[in-house]
Amino acid sequence: MRTYIGGHQAVSTNDFIELALGTPVELWLGEEGETEEERAARLDAARDILTESPGLPDAVTRVVAEVIEAHGPELFNVVPLPGTGKRRRPSRKGAAA
Repeated sequence: MRTYIGGHQAVSTNDFIELALGTPVELWLGEEGETEEERAARLDAARDILTESPGLPDAVTRVVAEVIEAHGPELFNVVPLPGTGKRRRPSRKGAAA
């Protein structure tokens, strides 16, 4: 089965991420072994994109939060911390009146 997003075929996780962001992941994270000149050019391009699309960080954050909420345990080996469930109000029993 093939998956297309906006006319582009997504065949890997990176393809889905790139299509969701509208930019390659490497633009934001960099690449191993890049020179200072390459890094400066990459960051300059990223700044231009953020200037043109100021809502991009919020949109990306929302997507990431949804993915973590829906698939966090199997994707990231996340274990919920004890006591992070529903909070209870402290009992007033034994409190001085």
